[in-house]
Amino acid sequence: MGEVRINAKEMPYPVLNQRVRALVASGETDIILDNVLGQRFIGDGIRGDDVTITINGVPGGDLAMFMSGPTIIVKGNADHAPGNTMDNGKVIIHGSAGDAVAHSMRGGRIYVRDNIGYRGGINMKEYQTKRPILVVGGSARAFLGEYMAGGLVIVLGVDGVTPVSERGVGSGIHGGEIIVRGRIDTTCLGG
Repeated sequence: MGEVRINAKEMPYPVLNQRVRALVASGETDIILDNVLGQRFIGDGIRGDDVTITINGVPGGDLAMFMSGPTIIVKGNADHAPGNTMDNGKVIIHGSAGDAVAHSMRGGRIYVRDNIGYRGGINMKEYQTKRPILVVGGSARAFLGEYMAGGLVIVLGVDGVTPVSERGVGSGIHGGEIIVRGRIDTTCLGG
């Protein structure tokens, strides 16, 4: 099957998500969403390793929540909590993302080209052979990796951006790894 385009302009998020689910159920594997502006829950619960959803615009909260397998490519920024409790798959954000990126993620990968907000990687956990990975190209705000129980968070600080400059990094962490490129002030570390 070829690519399928949906014009999401002014489309309520339940209608958009029903259309995406119906397309995946019918065997479509290449779905392009144009004019997305704040529609929530895109890709939530979708399964299928061969499915790719490309979003032209800014998706709302909880993008790819509970997703298992697909790839979502966002050509813009994303709102809060992309990858919330994601099981598997990839989310690639060609911009910045809001707070709680990769919240409770248990598998798959999230790549954010620019920056993320507060509590990135909060409560990430490994599950059996699955290891969630969050890679941030720019910077992360306070409480990065809070309560992590597994997984990997990498913050690169590209283009000279200070990768982490706020408090609470690793607060309550009891598993997983946080890698920050460069030095981090010890006053930023969680207790």
